Amino acid sequence: MKRVLLSVTGTVLGLVALLSFKSQGQPLVSGALPSAGLPASAGSSAPAGTGQSSAAPPNPTGSTSPASTISKSYLGQAIQTQYGVVQVKLTVSGTKITNVSFTQLTAYDGRSQEINSQAAPILLQETLTAQSAQIDTVSGASYTTDGYVQSLQSALDQAGIK
Repeated sequence: MKRVLLSVTGTVLGLVALLSFKSQGQPLVSGALPSAGLPASAGSSAPAGTGQSSAAPPNPTGSTSPASTISKSYLGQAIQTQYGVVQVKLTVSGTKITNVSFTQLTAYDGRSQEINSQAAPILLQETLTAQSAQIDTVSGASYTTDGYVQSLQSALDQAGIK
Protein backbone atom coordinates (compact mmCIF):
# COMPACT_ATOMS: atom_id res chain seq x y z
CA MET A 1 0.00 0.00 0.00
CA LYS A 2 2.88 2.39 0.79
CA ARG A 3 4.42 1.76 -2.64
CA VAL A 4 1.19 2.66 -4.42
CA LEU A 5 0.84 5.85 -2.36
CA LEU A 6 4.47 6.85 -3.11
CA SER A 7 4.04 6.06 -6.82
CA VAL A 8 0.88 8.16 -7.11
CA THR A 9 2.39 11.04 -5.14
CA GLY A 10 5.58 10.99 -7.25
CA THR A 11 3.61 10.87 -10.47
CA VAL A 12 1.37 13.78 -9.44
CA LEU A 13 4.36 15.91 -8.33
CA GLY A 14 6.20 15.16 -11.57
CA LEU A 15 3.16 16.06 -13.65
CA VAL A 16 2.63 19.33 -11.75
CA ALA A 17 6.30 20.26 -12.24
CA LEU A 18 6.12 19.46 -15.94
CA LEU A 19 2.92 21.45 -16.53
CA SER A 20 4.16 24.49 -14.59
CA PHE A 21 7.38 24.73 -16.66
CA LYS A 22 7.43 27.91 -18.75
CA SER A 23 9.82 27.83 -21.69
CA GLN A 24 11.37 31.06 -22.91
CA GLY A 25 12.22 31.94 -26.50
CA GLN A 26 15.78 30.85 -27.21
CA PRO A 27 18.12 32.13 -29.92
CA LEU A 28 18.45 29.83 -32.91
CA VAL A 29 22.08 29.12 -32.13
CA SER A 30 23.62 30.63 -29.04
CA GLY A 31 25.99 33.39 -30.16
CA ALA A 32 26.02 32.51 -33.87
CA LEU A 33 23.02 33.57 -35.91
CA PRO A 34 23.03 32.94 -39.67
CA SER A 35 24.24 35.58 -42.10
CA ALA A 36 24.88 35.71 -45.81
CA GLY A 37 27.05 38.07 -47.78
CA LEU A 38 28.18 38.51 -51.34
CA PRO A 39 31.78 37.45 -51.96
CA ALA A 40 34.28 40.30 -52.03
CA SER A 41 35.54 41.19 -55.49
CA ALA A 42 39.06 40.00 -56.29
CA GLY A 43 40.81 43.37 -56.20
CA SER A 44 38.69 45.19 -53.63
CA SER A 45 41.07 45.02 -50.68
CA ALA A 46 44.66 44.22 -49.88
CA PRO A 47 45.55 41.04 -47.99
CA ALA A 48 45.87 41.46 -44.25
CA GLY A 49 49.30 42.47 -43.02
CA THR A 50 50.54 43.99 -46.30
CA GLY A 51 50.42 47.54 -44.99
CA GLN A 52 48.34 48.67 -47.96
CA SER A 53 45.13 50.59 -47.48
CA SER A 54 41.92 49.21 -48.94
CA ALA A 55 40.53 52.70 -49.49
CA ALA A 56 40.51 53.99 -53.05
CA PRO A 57 42.94 56.83 -53.83
CA PRO A 58 41.48 60.32 -54.30
CA ASN A 59 39.96 60.88 -57.71
CA PRO A 60 41.05 64.24 -59.18
CA THR A 61 38.13 64.33 -61.64
CA GLY A 62 35.59 64.39 -58.81
CA SER A 63 33.58 61.48 -60.20
CA THR A 64 32.78 58.53 -58.00
CA SER A 65 33.61 54.98 -58.90
CA PRO A 66 32.00 51.77 -57.62
CA ALA A 67 35.20 50.97 -55.72
CA SER A 68 34.79 54.11 -53.58
CA THR A 69 31.22 53.33 -52.51
CA ILE A 70 30.90 53.09 -48.74
CA SER A 71 29.10 50.19 -47.10
CA LYS A 72 26.46 51.09 -44.52
CA SER A 73 24.50 48.86 -42.17
CA TYR A 74 20.89 49.22 -41.12
CA LEU A 75 19.02 47.43 -38.34
CA GLY A 76 15.50 46.32 -39.22
CA GLN A 77 12.60 46.52 -36.82
CA ALA A 78 12.24 43.58 -34.39
CA ILE A 79 9.08 41.74 -35.48
CA GLN A 80 7.11 39.67 -32.98
CA THR A 81 5.58 36.61 -34.66
CA GLN A 82 3.33 33.95 -33.20
CA TYR A 83 6.37 31.70 -32.66
CA GLY A 84 9.22 34.12 -31.85
CA VAL A 85 11.03 37.36 -32.66
CA VAL A 86 12.77 38.10 -35.97
CA GLN A 87 15.17 40.99 -36.62
CA VAL A 88 17.70 41.50 -39.39
CA LYS A 89 20.76 43.63 -40.04
CA LEU A 90 21.30 44.76 -43.62
CA THR A 91 24.56 45.98 -45.18
CA VAL A 92 24.39 47.88 -48.44
CA SER A 93 26.96 49.38 -50.75
CA GLY A 94 25.29 52.06 -52.79
CA THR A 95 21.98 50.43 -53.67
CA LYS A 96 23.31 46.86 -53.65
CA ILE A 97 22.63 44.52 -50.72
CA THR A 98 26.03 43.07 -49.83
CA ASN A 99 25.20 41.28 -46.56
CA VAL A 100 22.18 40.36 -44.51
CA SER A 101 22.14 38.64 -41.13
CA PHE A 102 19.87 37.90 -38.20
CA THR A 103 20.34 39.90 -35.01
CA GLN A 104 17.37 38.12 -33.41
CA LEU A 105 15.80 34.83 -34.34
CA THR A 106 14.03 33.34 -31.36
CA ALA A 107 11.72 30.37 -31.10
CA TYR A 108 9.32 29.60 -28.29
CA ASP A 109 9.49 25.83 -28.76
CA GLY A 110 11.73 23.14 -30.22
CA ARG A 111 9.71 22.69 -33.41
CA SER A 112 9.85 26.41 -34.19
CA GLN A 113 13.58 26.40 -33.55
CA GLU A 114 14.00 23.52 -36.01
CA ILE A 115 11.90 25.33 -38.64
CA ASN A 116 13.91 28.54 -38.17
CA SER A 117 17.23 26.73 -38.53
CA GLN A 118 16.13 25.36 -41.89
CA ALA A 119 14.44 28.54 -43.16
CA ALA A 120 17.04 31.11 -42.10
CA PRO A 121 19.76 30.32 -44.67
CA ILE A 122 17.16 30.12 -47.44
CA LEU A 123 15.73 33.54 -46.56
CA LEU A 124 19.18 35.13 -46.45
CA GLN A 125 20.20 33.68 -49.81
CA GLU A 126 16.88 34.65 -51.43
CA THR A 127 17.45 38.24 -50.29
CA LEU A 128 20.90 38.41 -51.85
CA THR A 129 19.59 36.92 -55.08
CA ALA A 130 16.50 39.16 -55.31
CA GLN A 131 18.28 42.28 -53.98
CA SER A 132 14.97 43.26 -52.39
CA ALA A 133 12.33 42.10 -49.91
CA GLN A 134 10.33 40.54 -52.77
CA ILE A 135 11.19 36.94 -51.90
CA ASP A 136 9.24 33.69 -51.88
CA THR A 137 7.78 32.34 -48.65
CA VAL A 138 9.74 29.38 -47.32
CA SER A 139 7.41 26.39 -47.24
CA GLY A 140 6.53 25.46 -43.66
CA ALA A 141 7.97 28.70 -42.27
CA SER A 142 5.35 31.26 -43.21
CA TYR A 143 5.41 33.13 -39.87
CA THR A 144 9.21 33.32 -39.87
CA THR A 145 9.18 34.44 -43.52
CA ASP A 146 6.58 37.15 -42.84
CA GLY A 147 8.52 38.48 -39.85
CA TYR A 148 11.77 38.37 -41.81
CA VAL A 149 10.30 40.27 -44.77
CA GLN A 150 8.82 42.94 -42.48
CA SER A 151 12.13 43.45 -40.66
CA LEU A 152 14.06 43.43 -43.95
CA GLN A 153 11.70 45.97 -45.51
CA SER A 154 12.11 48.33 -42.54
CA ALA A 155 15.92 48.16 -42.99
CA LEU A 156 15.56 48.72 -46.75
CA ASP A 157 13.33 51.74 -46.05
CA GLN A 158 16.03 53.21 -43.80
CA ALA A 159 18.59 52.63 -46.56
CA GLY A 160 16.31 54.30 -49.11
CA ILE A 161 16.11 51.17 -51.26
CA LYS A 162 12.79 50.09 -52.75
